[in-house]
Amino acid sequence: MSELRVRQRLTTVEEIFHEGGPVADQPLKRGAAMAVVANPFAGRFEPEIQWFMDDLRPLGLDMARQLAEALGGAERIEGYGKAAIIGAAGELEHGALWHAPGGYAMREVLSGTKAIVPSSKKVGAVGTRIDVPITHINASYVRSHFDSMEVGLNGAPRADEMAVILVMTTGPRIHNRAGGLGANEIKGEDGLR
Repeated sequence: MSELRVRQRLTTVEEIFHEGGPVADQPLKRGAAMAVVANPFAGRFEPEIQWFMDDLRPLGLDMARQLAEALGGAERIEGYGKAAIIGAAGELEHGALWHAPGGYAMREVLSGTKAIVPSSKKVGAVGTRIDVPITHINASYVRSHFDSMEVGLNGAPRADEMAVILVMTTGPRIHNRAGGLGANEIKGEDGLR
């Protein structure tokens, strides 16, 4: 067991008013919370790594609360996603340790969401950026909410660090018109439709 060491945090919010069409009545807000933490497994292969998820859980909850608040409150959130960037001395599997702490943190803060939280992860050098996939919080097949947000920091992650990321949105893509299941048609039975 280690003590979680956080070097840097970032919370950012974008407001999107249009994508070349008419200005929306209400802009879409897309936000990200990112924490750069020491990777306790950097530089070596470690067979037992699951304990680190317990260290990440409180951070995930704090990030999810802060991000929801930055976007106007949990009741406004309609989309979410998560990601991890692992520094060059780590391995892809270290990023997989963010799945449960990051995903369950958002589900707890957003009270009863049904859809699986989409995710991405990669190993990269300092300054690596990642596209975080986004889907609707209650039904993964709601096409209007398929989105992504590029996230990164110039000085992170260092080789012995990892950056863990949460993303939330307040609605569908601006000017969405690709059809499919609408948010108003969600049945809420299985997290898909």
